[in-house]
Amino acid sequence: MKAAVYFDKGDIRYVDRPIPTIDDDEVLIKMQACGLCGTDIHKAIGRGVEPETVLGHEVSGEIVKVGRQVESYEVGDRVFVAHHVPCFTCDQCRRGAYSLCPQFKQTNLDPGGFSEYIRVPGLHVKHTMGKIPNEMSFETGALVEPVACCIHGFESINYHPGDSVLIMGAGQIGCIQIQIAKYLMAGNIFVSDINPYRLKQSLELGADYAIDSRSEDLVEKIMNITNGKGVNTVIISAGISSLLSQAMECVSRGGTVLVFAPFQNHLVPIPAARFFNDEVKIVGSYSSNPYNYTVAIEMLKKNVFNVNKMITHRFPLSQLNEAIDCAHSPEEQVLKVIITP
Repeated sequence: MKAAVYFDKGDIRYVDRPIPTIDDDEVLIKMQACGLCGTDIHKAIGRGVEPETVLGHEVSGEIVKVGRQVESYEVGDRVFVAHHVPCFTCDQCRRGAYSLCPQFKQTNLDPGGFSEYIRVPGLHVKHTMGKIPNEMSFETGALVEPVACCIHGFESINYHPGDSVLIMGAGQIGCIQIQIAKYLMAGNIFVSDINPYRLKQSLELGADYAIDSRSEDLVEKIMNITNGKGVNTVIISAGISSLLSQAMECVSRGGTVLVFAPFQNHLVPIPAARFFNDEVKIVGSYSSNPYNYTVAIEMLKKNVFNVNKMITHRFPLSQLNEAIDCAHSPEEQVLKVIITP
């Protein structure tokens, strides 16, 4: 089979690898679509993984082989699958913090999603794989994992219908969050970014205000529109540590700042008095948990998301280098990139 294998920054090779063999509790799927995630780009450009790694985790495909002990699936089933599984029994899992489980990051697909065939281990078959309806495209099925991650983030905040929301970052994740906020009956939805194309798209996907933070004073604009109150929820969906300081200036009394993107380990000044005086909260959200996938697939079935508008580029597996360059380029008019076999 063919796989797009990472060796170094700018060096992803389209090479032959053996088709994985499966055990009795596993399945083998043929990848039909795999989303290019921001973390894939970050790892590939920042040399964040070991050479000869196959990235990709937003996977949908068709089952081509089923282990003897697998009862819930059969050859020909169209499925999505996510890459990490918690143990459900450790201290973190008992508290509901499944993505913090020690087992979570130790589990994975074999190889990653940027491969023609993928072995799905037994734990994944049981907990993080699900069927895609026949009327749903494989591309839409590949969005289950990122949508689930965004749902997990919304679970982390004390969200109420009518709340105002500021989403900092109008990339692929920010655009999913806009549509979730709209579905949950948000009040005003603000989006900030420095990319004019993404800001325009955010308005078409449901945002009420799109603020170019390169040419406009974000805090001043937010305060003017909200009559000095700020917004109830700020979601940071761009991995820029300094955004935390801005977020603390934009959030209202009693509001919440959700850190959704990975930050560098930088020291960032924030107004500490706001925690006591205004009961402001800062929470983080990493990945998703198995219970988010059911919600995600149901939202996709109900067409909560404008998938056609979000998916702007498609590349074959042999052009993963070009796909990463495209997704990372500030000049490209790009939101979601899908890799196909």
